[in-house]
Amino acid sequence: MSENAPLAGLLAGKKGLVLGVANQNSIAWACAQALHGAGMELAFTYQGEVMRDRVLKTISSLGDVPVFDLDVRNEDQIEALVAQLSERWGRLDFLLHSLAYAPKAAMANSFLETTREDFLAAQEISAYSLVGVSRAFAPMMVEGGSIVTMTYYGSQKAVPGYNVMGVAKAALEASVRYLAVDLGQRGIRVNAVSAGAINTLAARGVAHFRDLMKITAERSPLKRTVEPSEVGNTALFLASDLSTGITGETMYVDAGFNITAG
Repeated sequence: MSENAPLAGLLAGKKGLVLGVANQNSIAWACAQALHGAGMELAFTYQGEVMRDRVLKTISSLGDVPVFDLDVRNEDQIEALVAQLSERWGRLDFLLHSLAYAPKAAMANSFLETTREDFLAAQEISAYSLVGVSRAFAPMMVEGGSIVTMTYYGSQKAVPGYNVMGVAKAALEASVRYLAVDLGQRGIRVNAVSAGAINTLAARGVAHFRDLMKITAERSPLKRTVEPSEVGNTALFLASDLSTGITGETMYVDAGFNITAG
């Protein structure tokens, strides 16, 4: 995106927080590259020391950018990050929520075997965390702003192997709509991007993922899978003033796969 001169300054002067970069294959990283290329000043989070080094290595090409430790289950950490960014920037224009988690057993076993503990863990991190961080950071969006989260077609249809994560993503998409209503009066837009099958670290936890990639390429109208950069460009659009009339939506970036018959 940085090579596209007409978009180079589209987000100049805007401040954005990115949650969910894991490595250079992350959808969150593709989004961050697009946002940075359009001029947005970014901050990132990681969870724990193991992820810290991985995130720092991934974002090193952006130069000296702020990075914060954040566990979205910890209200004190969320409040502390709000205070740090408020002191550093004073306001926030964009929040990217690209977080999802389900215990390994809940993904490997059938959905019928999902335990209460695993179900609640998937809901808390994959869905409720959007509500929590939106509530916390909305007061920083003093000039309005945009919140974007990442979802997948398994929220709408039963995708083999997606299991409890599909249910969590369905809750996430419903949360987007209700948050859009609550935050709209503040000029804050909330949307989801439903990305097609992409070979990320998280996606590899889905059983039969390689088969899913193949099926997606065969059945999608464009006869291919989607590129991370295409998802990143959509996040850029939703972060920009080009999308000021869009909120509460789930935007599919999946080469058209979602419109085809099963």
